[in-house]
Amino acid sequence: MTQKIYETDSYVQSFTARVLQCSPAPGGFAVVLDRTAFFPEGGGQPCDTGTLGSVRVLAVSTDGETVTHTTDAPLPEGTEVTGCLNWAARLDAMQQHTGEHILSGTLHRLFGAENVGFHIGSPYVRMDTSIPLTAAQLAEAEAAANAAVRADTPVRCWVPDPETLARTEYRSKKALEGPVRLVEAGGDRCACCGTHLARTGEVGLIKIISYAHYKTGMRLAVAFGQRAYDAAAACWADAEAAGRLLSAPVGTLTPALARLQAGEAALKARLAALQNTLADAYAAAAVPGAPAVLWVDGADGDGLRRVAMSITAKTGAPCCTLAPGGQGLAYALAAAPGGDLRETCKALNTAFQGRGGGKPAFCQGSLADGSFEQVKAFFLKAFPGGAAPAGACRSATAEGGSWRGD
Repeated sequence: MTQKIYETDSYVQSFTARVLQCSPAPGGFAVVLDRTAFFPEGGGQPCDTGTLGSVRVLAVSTDGETVTHTTDAPLPEGTEVTGCLNWAARLDAMQQHTGEHILSGTLHRLFGAENVGFHIGSPYVRMDTSIPLTAAQLAEAEAAANAAVRADTPVRCWVPDPETLARTEYRSKKALEGPVRLVEAGGDRCACCGTHLARTGEVGLIKIISYAHYKTGMRLAVAFGQRAYDAAAACWADAEAAGRLLSAPVGTLTPALARLQAGEAALKARLAALQNTLADAYAAAAVPGAPAVLWVDGADGDGLRRVAMSITAKTGAPCCTLAPGGQGLAYALAAAPGGDLRETCKALNTAFQGRGGGKPAFCQGSLADGSFEQVKAFFLKAFPGGAAPAGACRSATAEGGSWRGD
């Protein structure tokens, strides 16, 4: 049985121990010591890493009694070694784990939410709850949990005797038998095998980064301690950068964005009106009954649609409009009344490495291959009879469009 220093003093960074066993194992060598401060993976907390003498500790596991260290080189049995933890990683794990206890306990106390999943990952901690929670409830719990951090109360880790345990209320994900180690932090009491801070104030900060509905409850991404500070600092820097682009200081970004959206909406309305005027101009020059292929330089997807639909309404024949877009050409296809262009659209995509689709009367997409002339030939072969209207030009006009027929 290994003496588990980490259970009684989680702040031990180095220690001496005797090598009891060393044997080859997958990934290196399995080393058993008479005592260790290396925490084995468990309870959602990753194992410690570091060194034993001159060899690296790659992983740590336990069967409940014996702690096994996987090292990158063997250690002579019977010798004494000095173990040194990767303290930065251990301290981070302690901040995440203690912070999780405080937040989970707060969610349970306020809303009856059980913690049904926990994992210290990167860059954030994953927490799963048993019930759905609203944004307002999560904000309330986060504020209360941070108040518990600021209160800077002691964190207690202890193993009560059977009689005391029987009359003690505590959270646990599953029924436990035998001795149970309890952790009290920020008003919460929970069964736990992990390493923890000495006081809640050492958590520093708790921040819920994101949340989503998951199974019957919620899945939260949460940062504690240094991770929470780093996330907040990154968000602030991002807000400052956005503020510079918007000419608005942090704290006024929402109204600045509202003004930008209003201006964008006005520009879209103006663009739509101009595209309608352009579509009417092309339709006026269209030849009734003649399929048409039209280059509309500078038009976006909506502009291509408007022009194609206007021309088809005038001619009663199918129309294809094209413009630069994507990795090659953007296209819009409008069908004659009662027509169905979906098979033509599929064939066009196949011929010119395209993507797109739509309904019988209208299809839209983009082509990675092929020139205007090639697409025009393809379309007019599918719908013979296309021709440029009398007097139409073949090069781009000042308005950015041109008829191109046979």
